[in-house]
Amino acid sequence: MPRSVNHVASRARRKKILKRVKGQFGARKNVWTVAKNAYEKGLTYAYVGRKLKKRQFRSLWIQRINAAARLEGTSYSKLMGALHKAGIEINRKTLAYLATNNAEAFKAIVEKAK
Repeated sequence: MPRSVNHVASRARRKKILKRVKGQFGARKNVWTVAKNAYEKGLTYAYVGRKLKKRQFRSLWIQRINAAARLEGTSYSKLMGALHKAGIEINRKTLAYLATNNAEAFKAIVEKAK
């Protein structure tokens, strides 16, 4: 009995990946084995990137809070310690938003913490 191979499914699988690597440089866009490796590596970077994004945003928020706190005559670490002691629970994302977009509200929070 001859061997049965489902060419329709395997071609569709290859086309799906080649479609997703469209726009890449060199052989990565049209050579199946290179494209498959590039696609899998891209998925790995995407997964890692979703984790890194959280770290990078927290770092950005801290920098913004520190810059605004120094305009008010204190540092980031002293401000966060004072907020904790005063029992003011506000997250860094919100605090950074206030520091950049609503200076008087940020100033009020700093005064309350002191």
